[in-house]
Amino acid sequence: MLPRIKRMDLFILQSFLPLFVMTFCICLFIVLMQFLWRYIDDLVGKGLSIDVIGELFFYAALTMVPMALPLAILLASLMIFGNLGEQFELTAMKASGISLLRTMAPLIILMVMIATGAFFFQNDVLPVAQTKMWTLLWSMRQKSPELEIPEGVFYDQIPGYNLFVDHKDREAGTLYSVTIYDVSRGFENSSIILADSGKMSITPDRTHLFLELWSGESFENLKDAASSGMRNVPYRRESFTTKEIMVPFDANFNRMDEQGMRNQYVGKNMAELRATIDSIGERVDSLGDLYGNNLRSNNYMNISHVRMDRDTAGNVHRELIHDVALAKPVNVDSVLRGSSSGYTVTYLNQALTKAQRMRQEYEFKSMMVADDLKSMRRHAIELQKKFTLSFACIIFFFIGAPLGAIIRKGGLGTPLVISVFLFIFYYIIDNMGYKMARDGKVEVWQGMWLSAAVLLPLGIFFTYKAVNDSAIFNKDAYLAFFRKTFGVKETRHYERKDIVMDEVQPALALSQLEDLIAEIGNLLDQRKLPLNYVDYFCKPVPRKEIDDIKAETDRLAERLSNSRSVKVLNTLNTLPVIRSLWPASPFAPGSLVGRAVMIAAPLGLILWLIGRHDQKILTGELSETAKVCRRLADIISTESNLPTQ
Repeated sequence: MLPRIKRMDLFILQSFLPLFVMTFCICLFIVLMQFLWRYIDDLVGKGLSIDVIGELFFYAALTMVPMALPLAILLASLMIFGNLGEQFELTAMKASGISLLRTMAPLIILMVMIATGAFFFQNDVLPVAQTKMWTLLWSMRQKSPELEIPEGVFYDQIPGYNLFVDHKDREAGTLYSVTIYDVSRGFENSSIILADSGKMSITPDRTHLFLELWSGESFENLKDAASSGMRNVPYRRESFTTKEIMVPFDANFNRMDEQGMRNQYVGKNMAELRATIDSIGERVDSLGDLYGNNLRSNNYMNISHVRMDRDTAGNVHRELIHDVALAKPVNVDSVLRGSSSGYTVTYLNQALTKAQRMRQEYEFKSMMVADDLKSMRRHAIELQKKFTLSFACIIFFFIGAPLGAIIRKGGLGTPLVISVFLFIFYYIIDNMGYKMARDGKVEVWQGMWLSAAVLLPLGIFFTYKAVNDSAIFNKDAYLAFFRKTFGVKETRHYERKDIVMDEVQPALALSQLEDLIAEIGNLLDQRKLPLNYVDYFCKPVPRKEIDDIKAETDRLAERLSNSRSVKVLNTLNTLPVIRSLWPASPFAPGSLVGRAVMIAAPLGLILWLIGRHDQKILTGELSETAKVCRRLADIISTESNLPTQ
């Protein structure tokens, strides 16, 4: 018995599936238009029938699925979770105790199913679709263009002929002032035909062009008929009233054999790709061993790397010697000594010719091996593509769904912009990895999985932030982090409140002010800032003491902001916001890391100089805080008639 689907899961699936189908169709249409723009020149003007063009577009659409599917998943997941967040449905689910991952659970299962289907699509359907698409495209490229003779220009789309027509009667189909250059037998045997008018038609089998010309002349070279000793080439001139010409012109659409494309890497499944990679690898290894043995066995300067010995039976045994030692250095100049300049040039030319011949031989061998390696990389790239599409679908879902839950914007506006930006980033990284793998700059698996390695941390980060309700797009959070990291100075802005729920207790406020003044005084009296080089690393000011004083100052300022006294509020606005300057106290007392940095003189000296500057700022802020606290205590005690300590 099948398990019953929960209503929430059914709601998520019913919301996602129509949106996914819509976005997939839109993305597929966009990439199909890109295909059309790229190959429009091969389709226009060929007189192709609608069924042939439709067949090409069908197979092209199947070929473009690996590009459209990840983008559709990203856009659909962004939109569905953006809509749920914008309509506070995600908030209601979280309030009911349903986590974001539980909300994503039905779609995660769906993505696993889509990724599995994408794998079988890549392995079983895509090779057939690519084979048929490229075969059709190459057949269209080879087809002759549709016969449409222009006026006033030479028409060169008929093989071996150039045709010029001054003007034509479109209704009657008559051509006027016709000039034909026939170079089908070569330029040396060319002929020229001039006619006052004529008509053109195609034979019923669409394999020949029939020309009927009226009132003209023809000129023809007869070089083939001339004898070898003749200085002048004869020619023939003919005047005619009516002349008929049959020109070979295949206007039919002839499909190429698919077997040639089927043997390419785009037309193979995983088993065939692995078999091809293994066979090419064995051939490359055998060629490498053969070339290496030939290099070691050849004689250079009458020095052999092979030692031949005879046994007692007279059989010859060849032994390869890897290290050959010369009894004495070879004097190359002795070859030329005593020879005439003519012999010297001959020797040098022979040596140069031999070196060039050997170089060309080794370059040819290296080109053969390089072609095999390139073919092996192409097959390995196609093999890795069987897996990268499935993984990309899952990664894009774990980027789009959490991101939609974070930004909480539905519709096509913001999600579309973010999707296009992320997909362009993915496409650039993926294309860069593909080119590096194709050119052999990195391993094939490294290049093909580069985009996944870059986007996977992004998906994990967005999922973690969405599950923990982190506002990664909250500019105030980033500004606060920026202020904390770089120590940007802040000021306080308190105004008198019309309604105060928690009144300031003067006696308690005075006590807290005095305690804060005492804490600041103890810190400044115990440690004379700025510290010297050794104390800065070995005996720094404890970070906890600085953070406690900062936190107590902020809490006290918030409590005193409820005061109804204008003097207290004005003075409170002058209270400094103590900054968390990390270089002022970067290490804990007695830290081994601090001692190590101290020993590293250049790094330690730079950090100490920065720390001294920040310690001076910290000392000034603490001293100013103590002064403002004393003024606040005086104002509160005066207005409340309480004695100060």
